[in-house]
Amino acid sequence: MIAIVGILIVLVMVFGGYLGSGGTMGIILKALPFEMVMIGGAATGAFVLGNDLSTIKTTGRDIARVFKGPKWQPADYRDILCLLFELIWLARQNPVAVEEHIEAPESSAIFGRYPKIQADHDVVDLICDTMRAASMNYDDPHQVEDVLDKRLVAQKHHALHSSHAVQVVADALPALGIVAAVLGIIKTMGAIDQPPDILGKMIGGALTGTFLGVFLAYGFVGPIAGRMRAIVEEDDHFHQLIREVLIANLHAHPANICIEVGRQNTPHHQRPDFSDLESALRDLKKNAA
Repeated sequence: MIAIVGILIVLVMVFGGYLGSGGTMGIILKALPFEMVMIGGAATGAFVLGNDLSTIKTTGRDIARVFKGPKWQPADYRDILCLLFELIWLARQNPVAVEEHIEAPESSAIFGRYPKIQADHDVVDLICDTMRAASMNYDDPHQVEDVLDKRLVAQKHHALHSSHAVQVVADALPALGIVAAVLGIIKTMGAIDQPPDILGKMIGGALTGTFLGVFLAYGFVGPIAGRMRAIVEEDDHFHQLIREVLIANLHAHPANICIEVGRQNTPHHQRPDFSDLESALRDLKKNAA
């Protein structure tokens, strides 16, 4: 919703100011379809040329998230802490029993209590692979920590790829607008024998290309790329929470301490309330007993 509000503000302020200063929309509206075909078509073609099919599909999904917002909400942070607590608590009580949950999370009763998390393969694999590695008796827990850190860096880099691709398009749009404007000037020069009022409209139509390229780049496409990056950064906090809890577990801290380490490393606006989380953990202990 906030993204739609931003789009409306841009449109109203730019064109409202233009009309308020005495401008008319006639020339712009007449030239707009053709300029949009040239600039938008060239930008789309360049995007397809510069990216593989996987990135193109991912970009469409990530642009939709600009309007939906981050995937992980405050309730999900509470759920992931409860899920990790259950797994760590079970692993401390019965190391063999936890194996069925990390080897087959799709049929796990523990994971099944948190369906949104269970449906995210990246998160589930991150948890299961790390807990599996922790059970392999590495010489040093820092070895597992190093592997986990490299995995998260690679995962975030991959998640940012679509925003980089959109930012490249935003950077190219002003130049593509100039290309469209130059073509308009070429057309105008071919009609140089026409009266000044006709030439003026043709030049105005040509300059619409420059306007459109800059307007799209800085008014829409660039901010969309920035928002895509911000959403990736926001959702990465979810993965970092998992990291903090699992690393604390590697160092054999008590289960409650592991969870509190994760809670404390959660951004304030997503952080579960201490008393609510403590109450939920007590209920999990009672049910486990």
